[in-house]
Amino acid sequence: MKAIFSNLTVYDILVSIMYTIMAIAFYKIFTNSISVVENFGQKKAFSIEEVIGTSLLLAIAVSAFSDLSILGFSIRNILSIFIVLVLGWKNGMLVGTTSGVTIGVTLGILTGGEPIIIAAYAISGMVAGFLNRFGKIGVIIGFCIGNVILAYASNGYTVELIYFKEILLASILLLAVPKNIHIDIEEFVGGSKFLPITRERSLSREKETVEKLNNVSETIKKMASSYSNTVQDMYTEEEKEENKQIFINELLNNLEPYKDNLLYEDIANVEGKIVGEIFQTLLRKQEIEREDLLKIFADCNSYIVGFDDKEISNYLEENIVQILRVLNISYKVSKNNFVWKRKLEESKKNMETQLKGVSKMISGIANSIQKDTVQEKDYTKQEMEVIELLKQKEIEVEEISIRKKDRYIIHIFTKEIVDSSIVEKILTKILKESIVLNEENSTKTDYIFISEDKYVLGFATADASKNQDKVSGDNFIHTRLKDGKYVIALSDGIGTGKKANESSMQVLAMLQNLLETGFDKDSSVQLITSSLISKNEETFATLDVAILDLYKGNIEFIKSGACPTYIKKNKKVQIIKSNSLPAGMINQDNIQVFDTDIQSEEIILMCTDGILDSNVEYKNKELWIKYILEDIETKNTKKIADIILNEAIDNNFGKIKDDMSVIVCKILVK
Repeated sequence: MKAIFSNLTVYDILVSIMYTIMAIAFYKIFTNSISVVENFGQKKAFSIEEVIGTSLLLAIAVSAFSDLSILGFSIRNILSIFIVLVLGWKNGMLVGTTSGVTIGVTLGILTGGEPIIIAAYAISGMVAGFLNRFGKIGVIIGFCIGNVILAYASNGYTVELIYFKEILLASILLLAVPKNIHIDIEEFVGGSKFLPITRERSLSREKETVEKLNNVSETIKKMASSYSNTVQDMYTEEEKEENKQIFINELLNNLEPYKDNLLYEDIANVEGKIVGEIFQTLLRKQEIEREDLLKIFADCNSYIVGFDDKEISNYLEENIVQILRVLNISYKVSKNNFVWKRKLEESKKNMETQLKGVSKMISGIANSIQKDTVQEKDYTKQEMEVIELLKQKEIEVEEISIRKKDRYIIHIFTKEIVDSSIVEKILTKILKESIVLNEENSTKTDYIFISEDKYVLGFATADASKNQDKVSGDNFIHTRLKDGKYVIALSDGIGTGKKANESSMQVLAMLQNLLETGFDKDSSVQLITSSLISKNEETFATLDVAILDLYKGNIEFIKSGACPTYIKKNKKVQIIKSNSLPAGMINQDNIQVFDTDIQSEEIILMCTDGILDSNVEYKNKELWIKYILEDIETKNTKKIADIILNEAIDNNFGKIKDDMSVIVCKILVK
């Protein structure tokens, strides 16, 4: 602007540019350092740029003391040495060297000092920082050693460049500095929770992701177990024998050209043990190899001598290769039989269903991580506020994440066990919504908090076993997921006793694992069904699931071969029924899903077929439970469950006709 209104020269332009650059430089120094000055004393990590800027700012500030001295010693020099000592003591060699160079350069420019002074501060700061592991004394000795080394290297004798008496006075100031002062620099990355905590939060996300993927792995392992049995376990004995005969016929046809083969007689003896073992190996591996054939012969006490030395017995080796080719071709042709086709297609279809479900789940985890990453910017301020308030309550937070879909889900990792009620109050204040601990999914230092439910749930059961001395085939689960939803599931294993109990337990265990992993409800039931089909062990079980969102006010019912569910509101009873087959039945779409909103004072009843089928008076069996519920006056869930169970037993004159289970829930607005 000055140049515009006066004579313009190149010199004026260059000077203006230099002043501009200097102004920008000092502006950056100030903005990078003022935050350190303002926040010093708080537990905050600073970047290397902030430390350099602060060193410059302090060097410029102490230069204002100019020629002021105490007993002939420069206050400016003492304070400059003190700054280098403190930074080297707290942060080691790198920061000690950096601060030494910064202060040396600044003093050299401002005071017109010699360049050797810059090197003196740099070397002394470096050695002081290197010896910071020995505490303050180590830093002081290091600074002195650096000063002596540079003095000796520059002029051949030990006349100090920086006066030792000034170093002594600065050292006294250093010894007076409290040990608990922190100037945290973590390799150019802030470690404080007051800085943006994306890196810390990513650790929290990684822990959640690892947990989800471990659950996925466990689920895949369970599904894989359905294929772990050998292929022949897929077939009945009749089917095995039928396919074996087809294989033998094909084998005999293919053997005709090789009657001169040394192994012909053993292979042509189709009633012998060798051919039977070969067939079993082909079932298991789909192809037989040289080592397999030799082992089968050896196990059947028919040894092929000389096969280890191919050069000596090339003729024998050619015979083995011929037989292997015949065996493998015969087996492949025999697989075209309709029995093989039907079973293999069925198995492939089940595997396809399972792999699609797993693929969908992994994709869901990836999408979840992506959404969480996007949401980080929205909640960084809230997370920082929570950390600050918890710190005031002497609660140290290692990691925190705040997410919101329908409700808030807050994941907090702490260094030690804390009073969750304190955290609840702070979260409620920050998020302006009532927040509570999800106790079922929290551990000692890993806490999950969620928006408080708007409804409360009452829960009761009643059950009876057909054979009082044996286990029931019915099982149920009642659990809360990490997202705050409740899962109530009832399963009735087909039949009674131990086998039925194992079937229903297996179905419920898989369901819980899948839902906790993050599989959606449809995929969960499909995977369970296909896994049971793959086992081919007549493992059938009904599956009756209610997923209650007591925050949003919604219930989802999932039914696979299950009895009707009854919803009672005052005197009105609604029936939700399914016409699907139990999980494990082949070629059926086993999933039926129903969705409804929650109403206060609703009563929900779920039962197994032992209850439903106990009454033979009604052609439409579900009506007798409906009529009883309409007449029941009590709202006590346990009393309702007991009434239904006792009535079912009375329907058969006091004799328990089948395994019986009843679950009754009551929902109320808070």
